[in-house]
Amino acid sequence: MSAQGQAIADVWDQTFKKGDTVGLGRLYGEDGQVIPSGGSPVRGPEGIAAFFADLRAKGLKDHKITVQDAVEKGGALIFTGRWQLSGPGEGGRTQDYGGNWVNVLERQGDGWRTVLHTWN
Repeated sequence: MSAQGQAIADVWDQTFKKGDTVGLGRLYGEDGQVIPSGGSPVRGPEGIAAFFADLRAKGLKDHKITVQDAVEKGGALIFTGRWQLSGPGEGGRTQDYGGNWVNVLERQGDGWRTVLHTWN
């Protein structure tokens, strides 16, 4: 199960790294939501795509998720682990950021779509 979770996370990372924020939005269900650390929930594929486009525009890059645990429960996949990325820091230097990560996916149509994505 963790291998499947890592494969799904790797697709997310690759899509982010390419700057394909519309493609990122497609990885979320119509009822999907992103709850950023300290922020308000962002809902739906278009809103989520715009949220991540804003992060990319701020210079955040090199996103990497490491799945540490994966559970299938009642038709949902629940993945937990760590995230990291880099972006602008003080004095124009690159700074590394990271923390804990949770994704909940459900089967929608022809594949798995994220319905909840949060981190701290």
